[in-house]
Amino acid sequence: MTEKILTVRNRAGIHARPAALIAQTANKFACEVTMIKDDAEVNAKSIMGVITMAAAYNTNITLRTDGADEVQCADAIAQLFDKKFEEE
Repeated sequence: MTEKILTVRNRAGIHARPAALIAQTANKFACEVTMIKDDAEVNAKSIMGVITMAAAYNTNITLRTDGADEVQCADAIAQLFDKKFEEE
């Protein structure tokens, strides 16, 4: 299992477009992908799941990947966060 703490850096937070990018990226990999905020745990392969986290600017999210390609998946999703979902 791979775990990373990610910070939402884009001012608008995770709304529909970033959620879609996260889900699309997660679905490219075979591993299980979970995002955790506070007590909420969602499947990152589900756009609606990611949106329901209501992650605002500067929110920390735990990304957990588990499976054969877990490291590559975690790195790909972390890169989306680092690039602020290419919104800024």
